[in-house]
Amino acid sequence: MAATKGKTSKKTSPVINAYLFAYNFIQVLGWSYLLFQIVNFYLNPPKSQGLWDVVKYTVGIFQNAAFIEIFNVASGLVKSNLAVTTQQVLSRVALVAAIAYIPETSDSPGLPLALTAWCFAEITRYSYYGFNIIGFIPYLVIWARYTFFYVLYPVGVSGELLVYWTSLGYVGRTKMWSIEMPNKLNIAFSLWSAIVIVMLVYIPLFPQMYMHMVYQRKKTLGSPETKKVQKKVQ
Repeated sequence: MAATKGKTSKKTSPVINAYLFAYNFIQVLGWSYLLFQIVNFYLNPPKSQGLWDVVKYTVGIFQNAAFIEIFNVASGLVKSNLAVTTQQVLSRVALVAAIAYIPETSDSPGLPLALTAWCFAEITRYSYYGFNIIGFIPYLVIWARYTFFYVLYPVGVSGELLVYWTSLGYVGRTKMWSIEMPNKLNIAFSLWSAIVIVMLVYIPLFPQMYMHMVYQRKKTLGSPETKKVQKKVQ
């Protein structure tokens, strides 16, 4: 799921602005390259590799680089909600870990859905942030940032849930990373149950995030009714 919008301070030093712009620009390049890899995989499918084999290093690098966003918010360089930013970054990283360490998920039909949705979402999001730092955001970038989510959110969430669902069989059979009683620590943990809980959390969170973006779109771009009123006033 996509992260919330962060706003840089107007009083931020040129050095910090340069750092933030560089970070966002590199992320745009990284996610654009990942999108290229996905498209090229389906146009010119390799004989002995699956999609995950092709993209795993790119995904690992640029998704894990999102930890920098937590630092940026925690240090005050970017004004955003630390708890929300942390939750959103960790949820993505957890999914990447599920794909990387659970063999069956690499063939999940949800993998290309999730990765493609992530690519378009992150390219538009980081482009928006980057242009915001220099004080000029092209209307096309603004429109994409607050319109693509109509499709990307449902597609991305569906892909993520399919990946988690695919992982349940392997985790249940092997009891992967699970701790059973009795033991010296006197604790129990079930990765299978944890994944199910994560999937259930999507039920209340997705509508909230989706409607938040709908509200932000109306606030930023204006509804058709608002535009009609503005034209009459002008």
